[in-house]
Amino acid sequence: MNEVKHGRFWTVFFALLCVAYLFPIALVVVNSFKGKVYIASEPFALPNAETFVGLDNYVRGIELSGFLEAFVWSLVITVGATALILLGTSMTAWWIVRVNNGFAKSLLGAFLLNLVVPFQMVMFTLAWVTDRLGLSNPFGLWVIYLGFGAGLAVFIFTGFVKGIPIELDEAALIDGCGPVRTFFQVILPVMKPSLITVAILEVMWLWNDYLLPYLSMDIKKYKTIPIAVQYLKGGYGSVDMGAMMGVLVLAMIPVVAFYLLSQKHIIKGVVAGAVKG
Repeated sequence: MNEVKHGRFWTVFFALLCVAYLFPIALVVVNSFKGKVYIASEPFALPNAETFVGLDNYVRGIELSGFLEAFVWSLVITVGATALILLGTSMTAWWIVRVNNGFAKSLLGAFLLNLVVPFQMVMFTLAWVTDRLGLSNPFGLWVIYLGFGAGLAVFIFTGFVKGIPIELDEAALIDGCGPVRTFFQVILPVMKPSLITVAILEVMWLWNDYLLPYLSMDIKKYKTIPIAVQYLKGGYGSVDMGAMMGVLVLAMIPVVAFYLLSQKHIIKGVVAGAVKG
């Protein structure tokens, strides 16, 4: 009986916690269909005949923020950087696990150290180096994100690769596969759960990141969605809340859809990477 009561308690607790997390998102969606005057005066009220403005906020937000161009650049940065992180760090993790010498262990330690160094310690130096190396563009940002995203990715991938039998590598070698073919044709398909896990984590980070693109890119030429949303602010801090709500909803849709399509793999990949080896 006590176990049943405890089960009900935790069910109710986590249900309330879920509502608390989802409430701000629901509030943004609801307010995106209300006039900007009513967003400030009646933020928690549902739209009615007087306050409902249809898609006007979305249209105005797209026009004022340059959303379509920002969407393209956000997509280019997110897809390109995620692909580079997945490819580079998965190969690195495989090499570290299979070589397993002093240098490989030191390299793994360097990647793990990347997880604990605060971004604020390197942000100004990063901006200076980025400008000197000509990386102040969306494609240069791929390289920067590779550096910052490598720590977590290598950590997850090394844990997963430790659970892949070395006999697979040996069998591929006997069949005449070199290291490149062995990785892409044998190891990479086995790593699918961890690849999807890292992809989800990286996409959610890259798509919503504001500070790194703002510091690294020439924002007069290139704007990501978070930067475009910030530019909806007018003089003296005035904000068109209707347009901002509409743009925020549009910005959430791609990453939420990607997460819902892939979320069943995330726990599988994290657990596999945490306990294997």
